[in-house]
Amino acid sequence: MLILVTGGTGYIGSHTVLALLDAGYEVLIADNYINSKPEALRRVRKLSGQDVPFALCDLRDEAATDALFAAHPDIEAVIHFAGLKAVGESVHKPFLYYDNNLKSTLNLLNAMQKYGVHAFVFSSSATVYGDPVSLPIREDAPLHVASPYGRTKLMIEEMLRDIAQADPAFRVSLLRYFNPVGAHPSGLIGEDPNGIPNNLMPFIAQVAVGKLDRLPIYGDDYDTPDGTGVRDYIHVCDLAEGHVAALKALTAPGVYTFNLGTGLGYSVFDIVHEYERACGHPIAYAMKPRRAGDVASCYADPSQARDTLHWEAKRDLAQMCEDSWNFQRNNPDGYNDD
Repeated sequence: MLILVTGGTGYIGSHTVLALLDAGYEVLIADNYINSKPEALRRVRKLSGQDVPFALCDLRDEAATDALFAAHPDIEAVIHFAGLKAVGESVHKPFLYYDNNLKSTLNLLNAMQKYGVHAFVFSSSATVYGDPVSLPIREDAPLHVASPYGRTKLMIEEMLRDIAQADPAFRVSLLRYFNPVGAHPSGLIGEDPNGIPNNLMPFIAQVAVGKLDRLPIYGDDYDTPDGTGVRDYIHVCDLAEGHVAALKALTAPGVYTFNLGTGLGYSVFDIVHEYERACGHPIAYAMKPRRAGDVASCYADPSQARDTLHWEAKRDLAQMCEDSWNFQRNNPDGYNDD
């Protein structure tokens, strides 16, 4: 069974490709390297021992997307990671996010319909919940987005529901995941952000390795145990295994929605202190005022994924930090293959 993985050389995509290969699937990666580097593909091939097929393709190009499917008529399912993903950047460059994330997905879905591919696993996000009404967050919680990035995720979810309603053969799994962190235990693949990291753990990792001076912590006066924001951090390998579980379960027509998280909330200081244990030295930080749009706490109720997909996160915070640090210290400049 050939699975097309868009954005398959990115952080989550590359780990999911390895999980799919471990589960016995054939994989075709399509990427344009906007948020990734060719070295990630080389390392996936090294870890898997397979010459994983790759297509350099910008899904915003309708003809190129069509040609991708025409050249691979044995594609049976798509896992869609490709897209821009920085919340702050999306606020300043909304057109870029609407153009990239929506156009690429429309072209992809159009090609799927043309070539008779009916199974789709979508990389959605907990950002669709906005400031949660109650905790932990269930899949039936009210949806509210506060950024163009989040709006593109919600718009794509709605597109997929409409298409599934119109096409009785269409099978969709919407995976709303929380805060992916960590790296492959080999230390060969991990998170390698472009420029200054937008997310907490890769920022901490670059402070730990000496690339950045100190971690800014935005707000210490939230209604949380230590005043800093609380989030549900999930190991990227658990997340990757969740995608495989969702694909295996995608046997009946319709749209199925799952939270992928641990169900536990960790504060910024929880992460900092655990990372200090992993790397063996203090992490310098500086307190800053709250950022607009940040919420106090956000963590999942993952019981639906456990009960339906028979999946749950297994790796704890210590392993998340240890694996992140293992990748960072072995790759202080990331993949560094520009």
